[in-house]
Amino acid sequence: MAELATIARPYAEALFKASQSDLNGAAVWVEELKEIAANPQLQQFAGNPNASAEQVFDVIAGVAKSALPAMAKNFLRTVIDNGRLNALPEIASQFRALKNAQGGSSDAVVYSAFAIGEAELADLATTLEKRFGRKLNVTVELQPELIGGVRVVVGDEVLDSSVKARLEQMKVALTA
Repeated sequence: MAELATIARPYAEALFKASQSDLNGAAVWVEELKEIAANPQLQQFAGNPNASAEQVFDVIAGVAKSALPAMAKNFLRTVIDNGRLNALPEIASQFRALKNAQGGSSDAVVYSAFAIGEAELADLATTLEKRFGRKLNVTVELQPELIGGVRVVVGDEVLDSSVKARLEQMKVALTA
């Protein structure tokens, strides 16, 4: 994995510098390209020696939900021409980290057993921002196995207040 991160770093940094005028717009299309590039069938097609770089580009551009701006097309062509399509998800992650670092924010993933409404999510985000001491970009993922409560991951920090975690703590205490 470290090799992929090393490969992705120059692309992410170059994209970050080139898109300073519209970081939010670039973040949107980079995330979309990341989702497309993560598809195993596309990876298999791109790895086929009979598929040209232009064919791979046309497939990706055709699958994109919105029309790609000129910068996105140039970036995508560069990645494909250099055979780095498999690094695109890592490029997107590093680009997002650079964007967040500039804005003084971090990504936070809230794992919840149940769907969280907009009002509750706003309250939770405010509480988490106070707890972690920075602006957070909160996303929610459902994990029914948590039983209840939430598990929050911000970078390498984890705040686990789920029922599953509490049951595990009780199990350890009772068997010790």
